[in-house]
Amino acid sequence: MQRYFINEPVPEDQRLVLPKDIAHHLVDVLRAEQNDELEVALNDQKVYLARLISLNPATIELQSDLGTDAELPVEVILACGLPKTKEKPELIVQKATEMGASRIVFFAAQRSISRWNPQKQAKKIERLQKIANAAAEQSHRNRQPEVVYGGKLSDVLKNEPADFKIVAWEESAKQGEEANLAKTLKQLQPGQKLLAVFGPEGGLSAAEVDQMKEQGVVPAGLGPRILRTETAPLYLLAAVSYQLELAR
Repeated sequence: MQRYFINEPVPEDQRLVLPKDIAHHLVDVLRAEQNDELEVALNDQKVYLARLISLNPATIELQSDLGTDAELPVEVILACGLPKTKEKPELIVQKATEMGASRIVFFAAQRSISRWNPQKQAKKIERLQKIANAAAEQSHRNRQPEVVYGGKLSDVLKNEPADFKIVAWEESAKQGEEANLAKTLKQLQPGQKLLAVFGPEGGLSAAEVDQMKEQGVVPAGLGPRILRTETAPLYLLAAVSYQLELAR
């Protein structure tokens, strides 16, 4: 069943006129008819079964709270060093949204080849946010993750508070370190936040890792294999899901 996100509270009369873009997609693209049913996620992060009661203007009436919750029990913030192609941020955003990320932050790492022109940053983020919104609908999430540009690593560390912070560092993997990720995930409790930092192609510099260590960020290997910059965040999200949704 089609799901839409609408940034509105639950109306007192249970009726809501759909925003123009959603109305167009539902009525003109999907050819919905009066009395057809759909799902809407409102700004209380709850999902409701709704019925289309009018086509012009497209108006729905809420039928019931579906009581579904597809969100991870913890908030996962991904901080990703800018990859060198525009396709990789899009892939990270789409797949990370499907896998439950709550916030995706891109930053200019020391080894980032790509640098976002300040005049184009807003447009790039707008496009990535649209990808996240569509992926959230497709994966039937309760909320849409926020995509932002975080500036430099120091800005990310300052502006993204979390209960636990780790950095995926390939040198940890090379040295056979496998415990820090597992230890961190075992300590995570529902409602807490995890910040996970990932480097671009070429990885993070030793200076960046030292900077993070000084601020309590724990270096962690992601298994014995060296993962691509677009793969590592997805590995981390899969591990979080396993530990907090399947293994408990």
